[in-house]
Order: sequence, then C-alpha cells, then structure tokens
Amino acid sequence: MLSSNRRKLLDVFRAADGKLVSGQEIADALECSRTAVWKHIEELKKAGFEIEAKRGSGYSIQPSEELFTEEMLYFRAKTEFIGQQVAFYKEVASTQIIAHQLVGEGAVDGTVVIADQQTAGKGRLARPWDSQKGTGIWMSTILRPNIPMQQVPQLTFIASLAVAEAIDNVTGLDAQIKWPNDLYIDKRKVCGVLTEMQAEAERVHAIIIGTGINVNQLEFPEELRDKATSLAILAGKTISRGALYGEIVVQLEKYYQLFLDQGFAPIKLLWEARAIPFQEKIVAKTLQGEIRGTVKGISDEGVLIVRDAVGVEHAIFSADISLG
Repeated sequence: MLSSNRRKLLDVFRAADGKLVSGQEIADALECSRTAVWKHIEELKKAGFEIEAKRGSGYSIQPSEELFTEEMLYFRAKTEFIGQQVAFYKEVASTQIIAHQLVGEGAVDGTVVIADQQTAGKGRLARPWDSQKGTGIWMSTILRPNIPMQQVPQLTFIASLAVAEAIDNVTGLDAQIKWPNDLYIDKRKVCGVLTEMQAEAERVHAIIIGTGINVNQLEFPEELRDKATSLAILAGKTISRGALYGEIVVQLEKYYQLFLDQGFAPIKLLWEARAIPFQEKIVAKTLQGEIRGTVKGISDEGVLIVRDAVGVEHAIFSADISLG
C-alpha cells in the first residue's frame, strides 16, 4: 500500500489535472519543507512519472503510458471511492481469491485488487482464464451495496457496461456485450466479468466483480485463436493499460452510482444499446438442457428471454451462451 505522504502528493497533482503546482502548495499539503518537496519530486521521477518543472511556477506530472504500478494506478483513478484503495501485486494466483480475503479483513467499498499476472485466473463455470504477464488487466473490485440478494446479478450488467464504454473511450473500438458478462469485438472475446458475493442470512456483505481484459496479447493458445483476441490486435497498436484502467474505474463508479440512485431500469437501457443485437440466434446450454432460439431481450431483472423455433419464450437465469 502507498504511504500516506505519497498518497497526499499524488492527490495534489491529480487535483491539479496537469496544471503546475507550486512548491509551497506541495509543502503545505505534505507539511514539509521546500527541500523535502524536491526529494519527493525526485522519488516520483524514479517511479516513472514524467515531471515538468518551471522555475518560479512549480511542477506538473504525467503518468507513464507503459508502467503498470500501484502509484500509476492510484494516480489514474480520478474517482471518489472506486480505486482509492488499491492492492497491487506483480503476481497472484487469482485477484478474486485475494479480494475475498480482503473482504474478511474489512476492505472498504471500492477497493480494487489488481495484478500484473495471474497464475490461476478463472472465469464463469470455473474455467481457466489465460492471464499472461504484462499484457492484460486482471482486477477484482470490492463493492458493499445495501441491496437485496436477488439484485446482485445486476452488478454484472453494470460492470460489463462500464468496461465496454471504457474500451470505446480509450481505444475507439466498439465492444459489444454477450449476455450476461462477456465483451466481444468482431465476434471474438476480449473481456470476461465474474460476479461473486459474500452473504449470510439473506444479507449481502460484499460483491466482488472480477474483470479480465485481453489488452496487449499478440498470441493466444491454439485452442483460443478463433475465439479470443486482444485490443492491441484489433487496434493495431499497443494500448496503455494504465489509461484503460483509469477509465474503467471512472465508468464503473458512474454506473454503480446511477444504479444505487435510480435502480436497474436506466442500466438496462444502456446495456441493451451495447448488447450483441437482439434477434440473434443463440444456443443456451443450461443445467436443464439446451435451448436454441432467438434472443428477444432481457427482463427488468436482467433475465435473458429466448424464443424457440415453435414460439415458446424461455426465461434463462444462467447458461453458457454461444451464437447460433
């Protein structure tokens, strides 16, 4: 975790939004001498920040586009609470596992667990998720909403909507959402969202939203090459993971707050606008069997509605979906 002084220093520059900050302002914020300010600035330079210094005017900083560190991610999170506490790891088995542990230790609402590499990442149905070092965004966000248990699945829609918009804003690529939690571009998967919760006696203690995004991978295992792709492959250039992360937490906080203020209805409309077009033919593999049909939409609770070949409509709460 970042030291208190480092957080205060980054807060000063983040609030300045690229404008010059005087040495005296920094000294006042950190309650230190002007000489100590210079030392703090040198430490930021060593941490990879680009420093602009003008005699008599002050300093400004910009984050590195390449470096993916706790300091860079904290500075990128221009939010009120999501990402204001960040636990960064170079390597973990799974950020979801760490997040579950942190919930038990009292982690606050909006805490983000993020890693440069996962060795045992997982998606829905406990499927392994390829999490190569230095290539993607592997993160878990801890949320503590006061909502009934039946509303928890709606957080998946919020997260997939937020990530889709962030990808669009940073890369210009049009990500579409395949119900309920996968993001596709050009019919290949770039992101998965996994929502888990901790609860007892019908009381939700925390919701953990796991997000895995293929950002800069250039190669995939043979069995995935026809199914998965990355943002770098699609954009034809390297994507800044830090910039994308910063936009994700901004969009996630925005839509999460909208959900808390106005319920699921506005989220549903926005999600549908980014969904793989309805009327698509799909195959839904459920525990009860296989359903083939045409997607008619989602209910007000987020349940998928599929009409089969004889006109019967099926409400699908959980399934493995493939395009027919």
